[in-house]
Amino acid sequence: MVDPAGERTIPAVVEAAAAAYDDAEALVDGPDVRMHFAGLGRAVRQAAHNAVAHGVHHGDRVAIWAPNIWQWVIAALGVSAAGGVLVPINTRFKADEANYIIDRSGAKLVLTVGEFLGVDYQAMCGGMLLDDFLEAEAPAVDLPTVHPEDLSDVIFTSGTTGKPKGVTATHAQTTRVFAEWSGILGLRAGDRYLIVNPFFHTFGYKAGIVAAIMRGATVLPHAVFDPVSVMERVAAERATVLPGPPALHQQILDHPDRRDYDLSSLRLCATGAAVIPVEMIRRMRDELTYETIITAYGLTECTGTATMCRPDDDAETIATTSGRAIPDVEVRIADDGEILVRGYNVTAGYLDDPEATAEAIDPDGWLHTGDVGTMDDRGYIKITDRKKDMFIVGGFNAYPAEIEQVLTHHPSVSQVAVVGMYDDRLGEAGRAFVVPRAGTSIDGDELIAWARERMANYKVPRRVDVVDALPLNASGKVLKYVLRSRGKS
Repeated sequence: MVDPAGERTIPAVVEAAAAAYDDAEALVDGPDVRMHFAGLGRAVRQAAHNAVAHGVHHGDRVAIWAPNIWQWVIAALGVSAAGGVLVPINTRFKADEANYIIDRSGAKLVLTVGEFLGVDYQAMCGGMLLDDFLEAEAPAVDLPTVHPEDLSDVIFTSGTTGKPKGVTATHAQTTRVFAEWSGILGLRAGDRYLIVNPFFHTFGYKAGIVAAIMRGATVLPHAVFDPVSVMERVAAERATVLPGPPALHQQILDHPDRRDYDLSSLRLCATGAAVIPVEMIRRMRDELTYETIITAYGLTECTGTATMCRPDDDAETIATTSGRAIPDVEVRIADDGEILVRGYNVTAGYLDDPEATAEAIDPDGWLHTGDVGTMDDRGYIKITDRKKDMFIVGGFNAYPAEIEQVLTHHPSVSQVAVVGMYDDRLGEAGRAFVVPRAGTSIDGDELIAWARERMANYKVPRRVDVVDALPLNASGKVLKYVLRSRGKS
């Protein structure tokens, strides 16, 4: 029997899992969708035939703009089996943000949903409904051979220039990284994996769907996070795996009704992307019965993972470091403190953007992460600062330049600078310092409401300070460290 975790393309992983795990549950979503691995394999093949019928050829890009639902899983895997390149779109995006990515990627097909949480995605992008795509029964055709070095996906991540950049990844990178990731975590056949992390993100798609299928774990998509719905689902489905940012686990730990739910099935957790209290790790072990809790570090540019803690690490190591390099990947600290990564996991480059690629990856193959840190004698890294201004809101990367670019379109805004500030619920949130145009005034609440109509909610500043001037250095650059110091007040 072929080991799915040893396969080097996503379609091969799916086919091997269908054979290896056969009648074990593969995908469960609500009371009506309970799909076994063999059935998953058949559904993915049909989705691949449907993609071909819609003109998707080897190397064509297909965008999916939808929440964590079972249709996302089948469609994404079907696109991959058809030789297509997946382009996930952030469900928090507004129309302009999504359509920029659709246009920039050259997507041949856009798959989406109708109304979700009061937003009509199809109306905003004009895509095809996932249900219509999957319900078609296109005739079987010979599918193209997918090679390990073919692109598997292009995941867009915002940059300091303010425009999203498409990070390319191959099938070989994806399968190898998450075979390592799932092996270190201890994911195994029979696990039941509640995926709260968004599918549009590497954590939800690759550390979630791909890792679960290759290890024979059941995928339990969860579309909207709130502590009660997650606890209900863990109890009802006996979920054993629940990764997510620290804020997710903190909300569960602190929920007054937590003891009303049986969470004793929980076994594995991977977290990171924000400051983690040591006490939280101890409580997760003592109060939530986790056997294994690890933290990890990575960027989309290194296929989501560069370093990981190990299951036998103590609580302080897990909380205060991001672990050591995964096998066959190099991590070092540059003279200026920046964390550099080199290895098979590093992207070949940004989509159609050689200048940004050259800026991020040096001639020796080192990815310049923009994060500053230290490394101890065990090789464990600790993130101490960010060379770039990015901050993390509830697990989502927020880039000040992108937010500032939108805010400057407000008719009363002359200048603006955005920094991250501490937030007890989200870890961090944006704080905007705004200089009004001459003869105008700015109401902070009104500006926040205006911004909510134009950008994803996690990007919207939670606080606006109206100031007469921004602090500048001699060359006119905003001194953000000064604003951050004010942000502590």
